[in-house]
Amino acid sequence: MSERAAADRHIPVMRDRCIALLAQSVTTIQHDGSRPVVIDATLGMGGHSEAMLAAHPDVTVLGIDRDTQALELAAGRLERYGSRFRGVHAVYDQVDEVAKTLEPDQRLAGVLFDLGVSSLQLDEAERGFAYSYDAPLDMRMNAADDSPDETAAQLLARVEENELRRILSEYGEERFAGRIAKAIIRARQESPLTTTSQLAAVVDSAVPAAAKRTGGHPAKRTFQAIRIAVNQELEVLRRAIPHALDALSLGGRIVVLSYHSLEDRIVKQAIAKRTTSSAPAGLPVELDEHKPTFSNVVRGAEPPTAEEIAENPRAASAKLRAAEKIRQAKAPVTARSIA
Repeated sequence: MSERAAADRHIPVMRDRCIALLAQSVTTIQHDGSRPVVIDATLGMGGHSEAMLAAHPDVTVLGIDRDTQALELAAGRLERYGSRFRGVHAVYDQVDEVAKTLEPDQRLAGVLFDLGVSSLQLDEAERGFAYSYDAPLDMRMNAADDSPDETAAQLLARVEENELRRILSEYGEERFAGRIAKAIIRARQESPLTTTSQLAAVVDSAVPAAAKRTGGHPAKRTFQAIRIAVNQELEVLRRAIPHALDALSLGGRIVVLSYHSLEDRIVKQAIAKRTTSSAPAGLPVELDEHKPTFSNVVRGAEPPTAEEIAENPRAASAKLRAAEKIRQAKAPVTARSIA
């Protein structure tokens, strides 16, 4: 795929809003005499990174992705920015390790997360993310030949019924998780499930007819749940947000786009922990180590505008949260440290 084709097929969700939120932290870092760096922790096809590089000629962007195909496409798209862009093959919970590679005069001004499955992964039929294409049941975000991750087909071949029910219920919020799990176990006893069309047909057969009249394709939640399980998305996210918050420089900002309630809940809780006081109830004086280290820069979860949804339907479920580091965390005073 060419650089132009990658740009044409990918519309970054809430691009202008994300860049505007990060602009203030870039300015803060520049005023301190340092060179600002932004980490795009979910590079994808590089749309957000391209907008950041174009808007701020003095910014360096480090783009993280576990998908080698995405890294290759983004590198071609951003080649004209030279050393101001560097792609990193990693999982985004390694954001703190990536931040350690900054040069002495650089500071981390921002971290951007655009969560979920990318347009590249959805649109490439052979990746097996979509129930609308017949393809091998893969769903790995890192689908390189040397990837250690198991495929969706491998997961479905080994998982026990109770665990599968949990995956469908917890990760897909699927109300027919029990029925679907039984149907999958029954189907695999007759023949291995190796394609997306096989899985979609099994799910369709397990969901009551009345429930299929609304809510889109009956396999939508099952595919989401299995994709999340294959890529361990929620476990990675639980580590990634605190790592990013720790890595940010004073005045730096985190901006996160999530697309379903499971992701948003994790992001909300991680940010809330840093934006509220940890002082015990009734403490007469709030000590420095209890003071919030971040402040919210948007009110709650901000949705996309109606205009953006009309232009980019994939933005419809997006929720944006952002926070700014206002002080460095201080370790609690202990008897040992006093001594």
